[in-house]
Amino acid sequence: MSEPASSPSEVLFPAPDAPAGTYKLDLKLGFRCNNKCVFCVQGDKRDHVLDLSTEEALERLRHARAHCDGLLLTGGEITIREDVPEIIAAAKAMGYTTIQVQTNGRRLAYKSYAQALVEAGATEFNPSLHGHVAALHDGLVGAKGAFVQCTAGIKNLTDMGQRVLTQTVITRQNVTFLPQIARLLVSLKVSQIQFAFVHALGTAAETWDDTVPRYRDVQRYLPLALDIVRAAGIFTITEAVPFCFLRGREWAAIEPRLPSTTVYDGDIEIGDYERYRMEAGKLHGPPCEKCTWNQACEGPWREYPEKYGWDEFVPRDDVPPDLR
Repeated sequence: MSEPASSPSEVLFPAPDAPAGTYKLDLKLGFRCNNKCVFCVQGDKRDHVLDLSTEEALERLRHARAHCDGLLLTGGEITIREDVPEIIAAAKAMGYTTIQVQTNGRRLAYKSYAQALVEAGATEFNPSLHGHVAALHDGLVGAKGAFVQCTAGIKNLTDMGQRVLTQTVITRQNVTFLPQIARLLVSLKVSQIQFAFVHALGTAAETWDDTVPRYRDVQRYLPLALDIVRAAGIFTITEAVPFCFLRGREWAAIEPRLPSTTVYDGDIEIGDYERYRMEAGKLHGPPCEKCTWNQACEGPWREYPEKYGWDEFVPRDDVPPDLR
């Protein structure tokens, strides 16, 4: 076993001094995965970045606890590890108040495993569903049978009364089916549904022409999906969809309400993830300078306008409300 590191060796965008417990920790345990998504932002990390050992994971939890109160465990696919219940139980013992498991949902189809994570102390689950039928979902995640397993896992969790916050990545392949995906997720009785515009890094950058949709198409189908979910009384949010494409549905944008977050990603610590998003991840362009929503809006992931330009982005002239 390698020597445990108390924290990643390189710190980017250091977090400002803040009272204890004001940040959320996003801890990436490793990048191995039993899916091979065509839009995976992690790309080939599974091939050259080693997973954290159990003790390394626990050391990073202890190190971050000084300023982090909530926890998101992610990867890769963390449920292919056998030590996840142990890590969750340790985080609970350290005082993390919310412990969210981000997963492709496949192993949760085994009810005994889902129950083990709940008993260890997981408080929220974040499974990803990207299609309303097996052909679409399985094709996007590169794993036959994944749709059946994911939906079964979601049902297991909701049957146990767990808080289930799903994520659907918006791609060129599924954008026209967003309303149907919304209806399926509503029928599964989840707690929250998120639609996130694909981030064109990693594998998504390699499959761009097949995978990255145009915002004009998102603007056509996403509002229908949001309305379906909201009409059912389920909380719904969007990520990386600028306000010029959310006219009349600004309430869905998660960015104004995102918690302060620190990310441990391999040997890199992004201390203030909001600062990273604003300074390195997203971009404002010429239309944004005229837009009355400029201060409230983070803009798109920068890769999109760097490839397609800014013609789709129409500045707004109405006064934004307080969206927090």
